[in-house]
Amino acid sequence: MGRNSYRKRSRAQYEKDDAADICPPNIGLAATLSQLRNPDYVDDLDTAKPALEDDSDSGYPSGDWKVVGRHPKRRKSSQSTKDVKDRAASKKENNRPGLTFAELHKLHSSLKILDLQGLVLYCLADGVSPQWISVRHHAQVRKAVVLLVPGIERDMFDGIIKLPDLTSSIGDDQKIPVISTADEMKVQQCSTDEPLKEPFLSPRRSPDDYLPFPLESDHLSTPLRPLADLFSHFLPVNAPGDDKYYKVHSPLQAMLTSPIPKSQEDKNAEKRMKTPRPPRENSLWRNERTPITSFIASNEDLQENEYAMHPACFDDDQGREDNMIRRRFAKQLKEYGWVNTKVKGLNDVEISGSQRDTDDLTAGRSVLALDCEMCQVEGNEYALTRISIIGWNGEVVMDELVMPDKPITNYLTQYSGMTAAKLASVTTMLPDIQARLLDLLNTNTILIGHSLNADLNAMKLTHPFIIDTSIIYPHPRGPPLKSSLKFLAQKYLGREIQQNHGSTGHDSIEDATACLDLVKQKCEKGVKWGTSEASGESIFTRLSRIHRPGTAKEAETYRLGARIDYGRKDQKNRGPEKLWIPCSNDEEIVRGVKRAVLGDDDGAVIPGGGVDFTWARLRELENLRGWSNDNRNPVSSDTSTLEPSLAELSLAVSRTVQNIVSIHADLPPCTLFIVYSGTGDPKGMGRLQEMRRRFKREYAIKKWDELSVRWTDVEEQALRRACAKARQGAGFVTIT
Repeated sequence: MGRNSYRKRSRAQYEKDDAADICPPNIGLAATLSQLRNPDYVDDLDTAKPALEDDSDSGYPSGDWKVVGRHPKRRKSSQSTKDVKDRAASKKENNRPGLTFAELHKLHSSLKILDLQGLVLYCLADGVSPQWISVRHHAQVRKAVVLLVPGIERDMFDGIIKLPDLTSSIGDDQKIPVISTADEMKVQQCSTDEPLKEPFLSPRRSPDDYLPFPLESDHLSTPLRPLADLFSHFLPVNAPGDDKYYKVHSPLQAMLTSPIPKSQEDKNAEKRMKTPRPPRENSLWRNERTPITSFIASNEDLQENEYAMHPACFDDDQGREDNMIRRRFAKQLKEYGWVNTKVKGLNDVEISGSQRDTDDLTAGRSVLALDCEMCQVEGNEYALTRISIIGWNGEVVMDELVMPDKPITNYLTQYSGMTAAKLASVTTMLPDIQARLLDLLNTNTILIGHSLNADLNAMKLTHPFIIDTSIIYPHPRGPPLKSSLKFLAQKYLGREIQQNHGSTGHDSIEDATACLDLVKQKCEKGVKWGTSEASGESIFTRLSRIHRPGTAKEAETYRLGARIDYGRKDQKNRGPEKLWIPCSNDEEIVRGVKRAVLGDDDGAVIPGGGVDFTWARLRELENLRGWSNDNRNPVSSDTSTLEPSLAELSLAVSRTVQNIVSIHADLPPCTLFIVYSGTGDPKGMGRLQEMRRRFKREYAIKKWDELSVRWTDVEEQALRRACAKARQGAGFVTIT
């Protein structure tokens, strides 16, 4: 077409070129590609083109068109109704959810309870896909049942604890192999000139310690063999805790409290922040005004934080007598200069109607915030040098300097702000301050402070109504750690205090005001404010925002959860779960799980069809082994009185396993079933922790030769190993 070939062809030119074209005009892209790959390939399309050459073998005259008929329609093969049902059943079977432990090499550490929670959220809610297990057709999972069974540990599956067959004869006095306190303290001996090596302080673990392993019935004790028919693998699951401070956190809250996902903007903002991160409220947070009386420390909190206990804290004579012995031992009685406020009993509070109507947060009580400054005196003791008290409205009630009765050896100016010049003309003594406090503090007075036990020790005074901001704002890692007042003021109040720390000291008025404002904020926000629950949400709450599959969103049918646990029948449910079934033994727990999963016949409490998520706990094995907080006695060193015999343990394990089997048998198809023990054996850790607490109490008031217990690096390393053992739990996962 010459130089104008790029132009659109006319109709005549198009017909001319089409007649001269050797390629069929109706060839498609697929045929072109097939011919390029195989030039000798001839398909049905080639039989429809004109014969340009003589083809004597074709059976058609040269130059004629070949007639190609349409293929007849395929007749559907005659299938019986049974074949159709079998095919539908096979297709349905292929869509059933399942679990696969295929890529175990991806695990580099033990699973955590949070990983089990993530599996539940992935199957029922909006969680991300877990990396430690492969879930096939996770959207087909209809329900999830999570069972906490404390008392089961890995030693039962490794052969360390060999449970006998109940039909065989075994002595009743044969005890479970248990590590004694003396054995716990045997550590690797290092020479005096050779420092401790890092592998000794943090021993490396073999992959066998954290990789799941198959359950084989032949290798299990007789009471445990039914588990091999339900679960394919044993999962080592670590409980949450702190190896540095030897703490084990609650496995119950680890499963039932879900962390709030952070956006990328929040993560970037936190990286740029140099001050403590402000508290994060979840999207469903609602403030709940709470009276201040809800935050008064209990006797357990006061004793745990080493407060000198007021006699009114005890209702019985035995408790008062034991408290008197402790205080005499610590030199906290009247002959040592101590005084008790004029409170006869905890229930002797008298509030008039006008006081009750003044402020619903104070509940008619008189609230005082207190902070003290101390100096060091002879005898390596701390003495009161300044006391500041402010009222609920911020008014200064008392601000006095105090002259100690012993010579000052260190003014601690960088902390207290005290100097010799400031105290030179002071004549007020500690008895004068005590007399004023006894007139000021009564049965209606609540004292507020941060780590107030140190201030009360300096004042040599006891009072039963205490609110300690270091208790109501717990450290993220749990006790015995405590957040500093400076940190709490920065994080929750956005306020900088103690800016003269290290130079001219603290201002006790400023510190007392910060404590008061923290308590006020707690009263406005609610009990959970300042705790880990404020930055997380209950798994029941998270599931309640998810629509049930197969239902229209307009129907507002959301996933339901239920909790089956030990409790009184008349106890009201105060948790986030809408359905709660209290039980008194494991048999009732089994029936409660069945009821929650299948629902009530009349739908009176549990709706028909049951709930989507069920959490339950079996506790008979835990109570038998003394693992519960109620039954554990860490003070006692005689482990023979705590451990049951092998026959008793075998019988309890057999009953617990049968309860697990019964629960599994009642589950409908496509139900995720998780069993986890929560922790390992915590008793060794409990004994050593009590031993360390006793040492700290005696070390403060006794000489080294007079100590009834000593704490050295040997005991420290034993506690480290005991804590690691207590965190080693067990887990099992399957889908029915």
